[in-house]
Amino acid sequence: MGLQTVCFDTKPYDLPGLTKYGEEAGVSFRFLETKLNAHTAALAEECGAKAVCIFVNDRADRAAIDRLCSAGVKLIALRCAGVNNVDMAYAEGKISVIRVPGYSPHAVAEHAMGMLLSSVRHLHKAYARTRDFNFSLRGLTGIELYGKTVGVVGTGRIGRVFAELCRGFGMRVLAYDKFPDPASGLCYVPLEQLLAESDVISLHCPLTEDTRHLIGRESISTMKPGVVLLNTSRGALVDTAALLEGIKSRRIGAACMDVYEEEADVFFEDRSDDILQDDTLARLLSMPNVLVTSHQAFLTREALDTIARETCFGIRRFFEGEKEKMRGTS
Repeated sequence: MGLQTVCFDTKPYDLPGLTKYGEEAGVSFRFLETKLNAHTAALAEECGAKAVCIFVNDRADRAAIDRLCSAGVKLIALRCAGVNNVDMAYAEGKISVIRVPGYSPHAVAEHAMGMLLSSVRHLHKAYARTRDFNFSLRGLTGIELYGKTVGVVGTGRIGRVFAELCRGFGMRVLAYDKFPDPASGLCYVPLEQLLAESDVISLHCPLTEDTRHLIGRESISTMKPGVVLLNTSRGALVDTAALLEGIKSRRIGAACMDVYEEEADVFFEDRSDDILQDDTLARLLSMPNVLVTSHQAFLTREALDTIARETCFGIRRFFEGEKEKMRGTS
């Protein structure tokens, strides 16, 4: 039977890799489309699962963790890098948590660069026009990245790869991180200086209590007029209401968002036949200088393969370690 694991919020693109590597690692998955929360955690008990596998919009809060623990679940395996949707402090000593921290920094960094290029050269607008046989260039005048200053907030693997891409375009790179890496070769400056001097600001930091709404009214007010803001990390890094104000006042010249702080009930789903209930998101999408993708930055064949492999063998390694502990106490 293998190690029984319930996989929540499963999408079609998850299945090939998890099935393949699950067989190799001896992990038996039950795939569910529903998201993990305090109510759906009971589904793990129904099949006697010892582990659950979750994604970015599943919610492992206190109530969900208690429910999982009472069902005998020993492990939460995140098939992503961030852990902001898990109450890590509460999980300590109750249930173990593993993640995939470095599945593909290039996938996310390249998507961020693609969004930036599309935004400043209006590629998405040009594509839509020519599909309607409209070949006018009116309103498509862009800006060059060469010589511009980019501020990279968060210099982990993704942030460093994005910085290298920007250097390749001849951009001046400023960096900010709570824990600077002296070996990175980056020019670290205070966040206030980065916000004030950057023509482009790209967010690559984790979501914590310290970084929640890192970009808000106060920080936006210090930015250069016309700044381009990119977020391919976590939606709640940006106060969306403040972002809208910044766009309307033209302080923010363009916004490229692969994440959104209230994305859980919208992203990854086909809502084309629905009336969008999120008025804030609808306002963002209506603005000509806003480019939104639905948490797509990670979605490459290479990244999916790595995520599936590391998740499956991570589950296996955890339970092999548990067996060793049991042998050591017998």
